[in-house]
Amino acid sequence: MKKTDIYFTLFIVLLFIPFFLFGSVYSVYESFNRGHGFFTAFVKFAVLATAGELLGLRIRTGKYFSKGFGIIPRAIVWGFLGLLIKSAFVIFSAGVPPVLSYLGMNDPVSLLNSSFSAGKLLVAFSISLFLNIFFSPVLMTLHKITDTHIQNNNGTLRGLFSTINVESILSHTDWKMHWGFILKKSIPLFWIPAHTITFLLPEEFQILFAALLGIVLGVILAFAAVAPTDK
Repeated sequence: MKKTDIYFTLFIVLLFIPFFLFGSVYSVYESFNRGHGFFTAFVKFAVLATAGELLGLRIRTGKYFSKGFGIIPRAIVWGFLGLLIKSAFVIFSAGVPPVLSYLGMNDPVSLLNSSFSAGKLLVAFSISLFLNIFFSPVLMTLHKITDTHIQNNNGTLRGLFSTINVESILSHTDWKMHWGFILKKSIPLFWIPAHTITFLLPEEFQILFAALLGIVLGVILAFAAVAPTDK
């Protein structure tokens, strides 16, 4: 283990340990998060998902930092993606239970807000399923576009705010990788189960847990860069 690995691990530990050691810190967080959910979503994803990308870079190259990687631009993009994810959580959490009611389930909203049961698990799974079928492919493709745009502009902040040539990026995208690994494999095998757990949690923890999954996403993207795809 290199010194940078120790520093990275300490950063993650120090980021979370105050919430476990000091009840007042957690109380302040809970209160602020309740009143400023979108702001905290931006910060959580900007920090944690970017940390995940740094971990992915470490897996691919052996280093946490690389010239042209663009840590600040990536953090800004992840912050805005966090706003989209927060919005999607609100929309699908509110929209899927009426669909379940239409299909014959008795009061899925109450089930979701009750203690753990088979019914609550089914509701959480259904929300995750709809979220990942209708929203995740769009989000992941958008992330691919912004990620490529940052790379094409050498990771500069000025480059981030330049015009994105979406048509060119999409035409040069490795769709075998994007479809064969990112969408076809990671969504059903990881993201649907992971977000089922997310929606079983109390609402105040859902975005935090989703942002923590951003660290896992960095690892997935690292393996995606070298994983073989189906022809």
